[in-house]
Amino acid sequence: MSTTASDPLSALGALPGVADAVDSVRKAVDRVYGHRVMRRRSNEVTAEAALRGARGSAALSGADWNLEEVRRRTDFSGEGEAHVIGAALRLTAEAGQLLSIWRQSPLRVLARLHLVAAGGAAPDDAVGRPRLVGEPVDEPLIEAPLPDADEVAGRLEGLSGLILSGTSAPALVTAAVVHGELLALRPFGSYNGLVARTAERIVLIGSGLDPKSICPAEVGHAEQGRAAYVAAFEGYLSGTPDGMAAWIAHCGRSVELGVRESMAVCEALQRGAA
Repeated sequence: MSTTASDPLSALGALPGVADAVDSVRKAVDRVYGHRVMRRRSNEVTAEAALRGARGSAALSGADWNLEEVRRRTDFSGEGEAHVIGAALRLTAEAGQLLSIWRQSPLRVLARLHLVAAGGAAPDDAVGRPRLVGEPVDEPLIEAPLPDADEVAGRLEGLSGLILSGTSAPALVTAAVVHGELLALRPFGSYNGLVARTAERIVLIGSGLDPKSICPAEVGHAEQGRAAYVAAFEGYLSGTPDGMAAWIAHCGRSVELGVRESMAVCEALQRGAA
């Protein structure tokens, strides 16, 4: 990717089409935050966005359940799809609690996210740490070649350094890079997609773009479909300017679709209160 030495992420904001995506996202977010329902019932919108975001993230990881089924169920302790749904719900609930730690130690947060996602479903010594040499990765949907354990460790440190050093890049750009890099590395033996999308959420919240967490990008990623998600991710993997711009634009469109979902929630709440 094209970068500058002092602020590697900022150069991505200058790629063709990225500024337009950033501006479109900002306008969409401003619209939903300006809705009259947000003045009185923002907590309800946040709760609904969390549920819908978790459902969308789980769908991309192979558990494509109807929203009402996710809402109705209370027991996600089983294996298979039920565990994936439960993991997505737990991660969404955890995201807002980790903002202060993320600013100090992103790697600690990633370890915590994997621990929360696994929820006892993986061997204890494999949970909450990057995979070691020879350890397999179970990751639905993403079939790109796996970096080896040494490369994973080095690139995680690099990603952490970028976050800790700060950047003038727009929140959308930073969130897209964090998401894409974690998908590329798949640092854990499982649940990497869920963790990557939660990290994207944390960046969007912590940056101030979406402080109330009402713009669930996971909804948009799922709505655009698994094939589009993989195709855009391949652009990230290519590292080319066009590929990176396409991935950032895809993430931006996902946020916009998440905004549309929350606007619909606001309208429904307003009609109910009328």
